[in-house]
Amino acid sequence: MTRGSRSESSERLATPPLRDELRGIQPYGAPQLDVPVQLNVNENPYPPSAAVVAEIERAVALASRDLNRYPDREFVALREALAAYLGHGVTPAQVWAANGSNEVMLHLLQAFGGPGRLALSFAPTYSMYPEYARDTHTAWEVGHREEDFSLDPERAVTLVRQRRPHVVLLPSPNNPTGTALPHEVIGALCDVLDRGLLVVDEAYAEFRRAGTPSALELLPTYPNLVVTRTMSKAFALAGARVGYLAASAEICDALRVVRLPYHLSAVTQAVARAALRHADELLGAVDRLRTERDETVQWLRGQGFTVAESDANFVLFGTFPDRHAVWQGLLDRGVLIRETGPDGWLRVSIGTTAEMAAFREALSTVMKENPS
Repeated sequence: MTRGSRSESSERLATPPLRDELRGIQPYGAPQLDVPVQLNVNENPYPPSAAVVAEIERAVALASRDLNRYPDREFVALREALAAYLGHGVTPAQVWAANGSNEVMLHLLQAFGGPGRLALSFAPTYSMYPEYARDTHTAWEVGHREEDFSLDPERAVTLVRQRRPHVVLLPSPNNPTGTALPHEVIGALCDVLDRGLLVVDEAYAEFRRAGTPSALELLPTYPNLVVTRTMSKAFALAGARVGYLAASAEICDALRVVRLPYHLSAVTQAVARAALRHADELLGAVDRLRTERDETVQWLRGQGFTVAESDANFVLFGTFPDRHAVWQGLLDRGVLIRETGPDGWLRVSIGTTAEMAAFREALSTVMKENPS
């Protein structure tokens, strides 16, 4: 090859052949900033205890003895443990897991979406859903929630009848609003989805208020219902990347076709199983976070803000003529929250008692300096 041809080749490779629809798009991600109070990504602020860490260390050490071998690609022991945790008559054959609920959702759209197929949700909704659709060449469409962020069953059913989507994605509690779905809405949508799946994303289910039901109760009634969960939030395992779902055995079998070989490492499986053995302890912080959430809602309303009803570990509040200025004002005072949701709204994750006190103090100061 001549020197000139090398130069021409380098110039060509300087612009890789990215898919046209991906050009200019910024990768997803909330800001990761080193500030004293980080309340922007809905993490559990309480880390695993020393006892849980020691149990995880033992489990990983044991798994490490066989790292020269591929892991159990069917992750049978993990499926058994997850089914036991979920209850509601869920069997191991009805459980699927992957690297975070993000990969679980991607598997669902790889198997049931794709070219010529439609996925649908109701805005405001989780901002990653359209990206899953885009990455699987699935058409994407949104309807709209009511002013209080609830979902009107008649309007939702009408849209689904008109559009006939193959997959409907609905978080419950909803992200970013915290709103939970009543069984009435779930059942109505399952009934009208004659050729599609209803995926109820329960990433924050453990934080729901007393009396708020889980869609798991409806699995025996609706074979086209999928309920997804994660260990990132209530289990305080965001760094482990473990998500899972419960559905019919037929749906789970279909996902085996699209998963990558050995997609769950032996270490991931070991960490998840160890955490599940300590479920009671890891979930012990949930009650504290619920209380802190409810007190935060009450305080925000007392300050004159509009606050969405929340069954999650975060609160959406507003409204602000210039929400970015408020967000920046908080950041300048060492408090990072999320600039997300409808225009004029901000979302704060629920942290420790000290972190929430810092949030209240910073917000009070910002609003005094910007009374508009």
